[in-house]
Amino acid sequence: MDIDTTTAPTATTDADGVTTTTVDGVRTLLAPRSGPVTAGLLFRVGRADETLATSGITHLVEHLALHRHGMGDLHYNGATAAAYTLFTVTGTTADVVEYLNGVCAALRDLPVDRLETEKEILRTEAAGRGRGPGHGMDLWRYGARSYGLVDYAETGLPAITADDVRDWARTRFTAENAVLWMTGDTVPEGLDLTLPAGAWLPAPEPTSALPATPAHFQGDAGGVVLTSVLPRSTAARLFAEVLGKELFRELRQKGGYSYTAAAEYHPRDAGHATVTAYADALPAQQDALVGAFVDVLAKLRAGRIEQADLDSVRASALAQFDTPELAAAMLPGTAMDLLMRHRRLAVAGARAEIEAVTVEDLHRVARELWADALMQVPGRGVDWAGLTAAPAASPEIVSGRRYSALEDGKVALLVAKDGISLVTPNEQITVRYADCALMQVFPDGARHLVGNDGFGITVEPTLYRLTLGWLAPLDAGVPPASVVRMPPRDPARIPRPNPSNVQRRTARPHRSGAVTAWIWVLGTLTVLLSVATGVVVFAETNPALSPEGPDWGAVFFSGLLTATCAYPWIEYLRKRRRGEG
Repeated sequence: MDIDTTTAPTATTDADGVTTTTVDGVRTLLAPRSGPVTAGLLFRVGRADETLATSGITHLVEHLALHRHGMGDLHYNGATAAAYTLFTVTGTTADVVEYLNGVCAALRDLPVDRLETEKEILRTEAAGRGRGPGHGMDLWRYGARSYGLVDYAETGLPAITADDVRDWARTRFTAENAVLWMTGDTVPEGLDLTLPAGAWLPAPEPTSALPATPAHFQGDAGGVVLTSVLPRSTAARLFAEVLGKELFRELRQKGGYSYTAAAEYHPRDAGHATVTAYADALPAQQDALVGAFVDVLAKLRAGRIEQADLDSVRASALAQFDTPELAAAMLPGTAMDLLMRHRRLAVAGARAEIEAVTVEDLHRVARELWADALMQVPGRGVDWAGLTAAPAASPEIVSGRRYSALEDGKVALLVAKDGISLVTPNEQITVRYADCALMQVFPDGARHLVGNDGFGITVEPTLYRLTLGWLAPLDAGVPPASVVRMPPRDPARIPRPNPSNVQRRTARPHRSGAVTAWIWVLGTLTVLLSVATGVVVFAETNPALSPEGPDWGAVFFSGLLTATCAYPWIEYLRKRRRGEG
């Protein structure tokens, strides 16, 4: 761009040496640094802004925006996180200008001819992506919405169209929703950040799938993982460091249970951060590990925090301010705070806050952490420690048409106008259509539904005794915005029942049409006998109709006959309600 000095935006430099200005409406931070130029273009949009049915659209826009850069020697990258998207580059001034100009040009006119190819690349990337120890924790905490989406596959990819990605880029990747940081004294000549006009988007409101905290669930991560969402603060950041030191000391050095025992602090949005603590162990040591892990938290919650530990983590935190070319080193964090509209502290203020943290402050944070804790544990639960079991099944089931599994009559689907339930001898899962986050529809008739609470039901027509038109309530009830139509599956991947199991199941007694008719006859008799019993009781207890007094034998016989007919009918209704009959 050509900078007109008569209309150029005002640039201000703070006491730390960070210059703030705007370039084509994009808020821009500059700080001098020797060596190659490094820049990062941030947008306040990420996976938490999507739905399960559109999941992957932000990542897809990021990939499309980078496609034209090809395989040159320039060091660049892109990243899509829960609440932001980042494009970074390091090189000469000319390299950086070319890269940033190219990203913005692509965002203005995405190469949608690459859409299907980039979808395949994203699927390949996901298949090779490793999972950290905290994977799955957000799903249990937030459900299948907001920040819980980071634990799901990018399930929206099959249905995303060229118009979808264009609209997403036009409304989210805007000048007002972006921040650029760059090492250097001034804005380089030729930089063109022209982007669509829009508005800054606040971070998504978090959802919840936890009725209560502290809570726990059983997992197979090979150890213990704990997360807790806390207000962002210097005290909370230092507490995470103290917690990590204590876990390492107790679980590795003293107990010998773990190889890795640590804690981390990560900002989530403008006001909150997530503290993640974890420790691994071999299967034989896992029970002991759980107890020792809980003991560490109880110790800190009781206020038994060593001043020496606080002094140690404080010294490490203060040491960051001794970094050469500090202003440039702080640019990424400063830009992120500006993007999220989190308060920005000058170095002097940040130092003061770190120095002001006391043991009492850490004690308070320890209590807050426990109050919001979600813990994944191997093996047995930790109810004994005061944690509530996180929901592992739905609290209710629908009243609807029952379809038994071909191989096991105790497994059934209940299909109703407002939802669907899967019932087994050990669990019950329900997805209400109004709360359905995703329904994947396969051409072979299969349906995969996921509720906002994260519970899912996979319906394979080949595995159930389904009647014609059974899909109608699902297709009519699930909101269209939650439906993703899937491509045909490889026939080898469509599950089939074991013929021998189906034969055994068929050979077992089942309710025939005659039995069903007899049950309904009993129901009709129950109603008639109930009326008759009422008439008998009225007649026998009315002096005008029975001057010699009640015939209690007649009353008893009438009631017994009614109960005899009513019991199988009531039992049938109860089992139908529970999906057992």
